Amino acid sequence: MGLFILRRLGVMLLTALCLTFIVFWLTNLYPNLEKLAKTQGNFRMSDEAVASYLDKNGYLQPMPVKFGQWLGVLPGWIHEEDGVTTGRCFSGGTPQEQRPAYCGVLQGDWGYSTVFKDEVGSIVSTRLGLTGKLMFAVMLLMVPMALLVGVLAGMREGSKLDRSLSTFSIASTATPEYVSGVIFIAVFASSAFGLKWFKGSATSAMENATFENFTLPVLTISLYGMGYIARMTRASMTEVMTAQYIRTARLKGVKFSDIVLKHALRNALIAPFTVIMLQFPWLLNGVVIVETLFNYKGFGWLLVQAASNNDIELLLAVSVVSVFVVLVTQLISDIGYVYLNPRIRIA
Repeated sequence: MGLFILRRLGVMLLTALCLTFIVFWLTNLYPNLEKLAKTQGNFRMSDEAVASYLDKNGYLQPMPVKFGQWLGVLPGWIHEEDGVTTGRCFSGGTPQEQRPAYCGVLQGDWGYSTVFKDEVGSIVSTRLGLTGKLMFAVMLLMVPMALLVGVLAGMREGSKLDRSLSTFSIASTATPEYVSGVIFIAVFASSAFGLKWFKGSATSAMENATFENFTLPVLTISLYGMGYIARMTRASMTEVMTAQYIRTARLKGVKFSDIVLKHALRNALIAPFTVIMLQFPWLLNGVVIVETLFNYKGFGWLLVQAASNNDIELLLAVSVVSVFVVLVTQLISDIGYVYLNPRIRIA
């Protein structure tokens, strides 16, 4: 098992390095850099002024060198002009002899946001914490409800209960968040239907999450993901309930509830476990619509802001965090799958 984890960690690190370099290369293409220079200056800048700005800020170095400096494995760039020294590792007020030679992601320096005018690390950690709170609430609601629906539908294939729950699962998965979110707002949060059960704004939930201001975004996301997990659970449960050992248990007179809980449920949860783990990266980046719709300024909202404003350092940080979350959840999924499935563990 230890060797299995070490191999997975090695593959994960190599994959993260390759994906990070691809993202770094795409974000540092010259058209993006030119747009950045004109955004920071003015859109009527000449080509010479653009080149001067990019050179002064270390953007015109070879791509491998820039990537190494961003990672923190190569010394940061330094630019001197008219007796003024600037550089990646230079911060205002710090004496030159105290400034580090290496300052990149590995040293905890994620760069500076050109849009928010703040350190990228603090921005990402703040927004990631807000989305983490939303993700936690969604998983608490979505996973138990989806498993319950899937198990109930799969226990008796073809029954009225199975058809009803399967229809609900398909309908919830087929309804996009921007449709269900608008419907929820119109029905439960506006005066159009006279209900107004939920009176708070999701923006206020960033500081103080309550039932009134946090329920609608959580319900919108949960409803969309619930159907997919429920369908996978139902398919797995249906397959397990037709297995030979289940038929043997029935012939022996074992109670149906004991057959479901003691024999079928664990084997039926192997496939949904992988699907549940895949919900974490989906929630991290897939809440863009919901966070925008409810004005909840979390990680998805930050991704939109970084991409639309061509904030290269911030976009890189968001991309790296997304890659890291995907790879870590895949590692946990693989380890959990091994523990749940004895055949894989023995092999």
